[in-house]
Amino acid sequence: MRVPTGAVRPTALLLASVLAAATLTGCTLLELTRDCEGTAARLEELAALGILGSRPDGATPARGFEEVDAGCWADSGEVVVHAERVYAFPGTRVEVAAHYRKAAARDGWEPDGAAGPDGLCFVRDGMALWVVPLTAESLMEDGLGGRSHSATGAGYSIGVETHVDGGGEAGC
Repeated sequence: MRVPTGAVRPTALLLASVLAAATLTGCTLLELTRDCEGTAARLEELAALGILGSRPDGATPARGFEEVDAGCWADSGEVVVHAERVYAFPGTRVEVAAHYRKAAARDGWEPDGAAGPDGLCFVRDGMALWVVPLTAESLMEDGLGGRSHSATGAGYSIGVETHVDGGGEAGC
């Protein structure tokens, strides 16, 4: 029995393309389908990190952000878990930076050289920690403008993230 070549060629071409793409990128179809399933314990670990609760005198959890915001995202086989806190702070960015440089060092975090001299980014055990100043405008840009975060319109976020299963290198 003869197989019609019109149906075989497109299928063979498709399979050859998938095989070539997997070989060239190092990806397998299994890796591309990885998702956030099974990351709950790791999310809890990140959310419980003491550095997220550390804050300079006068800083308070921002209204609408009283709890740690933790989550997971997966894209093309890369799975990343993260946890973040947002604080309102009436002081200066210099005070925030000084506090977190000391707190991070005490907690075993090392400055990430890729962050630059003014960057507040640290690494430890495959995790990245960052501190970012926030304004009312930056919250609006992120679609969070409806959540009142402080009376002065200023504050900062502190967050940590890590790749699951060694999927990538944490850094800033």
